[in-house]
Amino acid sequence: MFESDIQRLEKYYDMAIEFLVTYSFQLLGALIVFLFFLWLANRIGRFINELLLKKKLDITLSQFLANFVKFIILAAGIVISLSKIGISITPFVAAIGAASLGVGLALQGMLSNYGAGLAIILTRPFVLGNTITIQNITGIVKEVRLACTILVNEEEEDIIIPNKFLIGDILHNSYQNKLVESSVGISYDSDPKLAIKLITDILQSFEQVDSSQPAQVGINEFGDSSINIGLRYWAPTQGFYEVKYQVNMAIFDALKANNIHIPFPQREVRIL
Repeated sequence: MFESDIQRLEKYYDMAIEFLVTYSFQLLGALIVFLFFLWLANRIGRFINELLLKKKLDITLSQFLANFVKFIILAAGIVISLSKIGISITPFVAAIGAASLGVGLALQGMLSNYGAGLAIILTRPFVLGNTITIQNITGIVKEVRLACTILVNEEEEDIIIPNKFLIGDILHNSYQNKLVESSVGISYDSDPKLAIKLITDILQSFEQVDSSQPAQVGINEFGDSSINIGLRYWAPTQGFYEVKYQVNMAIFDALKANNIHIPFPQREVRIL
């Protein structure tokens, strides 16, 4: 039994020697080709990344394109290296194609997020610091990733939105500010012109209210018990509710100081 084991080892040894003698130069050539393509992929990928960053392209897109080019160069190097040692890549290509189809179907949602993220980076419908509203969710853009976009609201909460919901849907971009729409009712005995002037003066006096977009104040509707004065102005998104509440209090004090009454709802009931 010991002699049979030695003979088996000698057989494997002879096969290894024969393989090395026959394919040594091919293996060495394949290794050199692969190392060259590996070096080339790293150099070109680094060069593309630095070039795109100098052009002030988004860092996520720069890294994505650089890694994509590196992958293509490495794939070409592997194909050439395998051909040097006589290995056909046709079965591998077929297997990779079938696997890619299965993976693509399984990860359809994730891939759609990555595709939408790439579209956002390329088209730039919004940038960091913009205020966007999508499906009644509003926040300041904190970070844009390939898979998702992160917003932050006034409560400092992070809102993570998959990118597929940001492409192909109605998106509102109000940049640094957010629109405040409100109304206040005054009695029919009060002077609406005076009320409009008081509210306009208050909005102009607030530093937080955006003065580049003039506030709009006017009679919005004639209610059953009051004349409803509508007001529209822009406030910083980060302090939206704080500014709104301060403006409302200032309007209430001004109307009260000028004897402009905010009436209660009234109903006239007749008994026959």
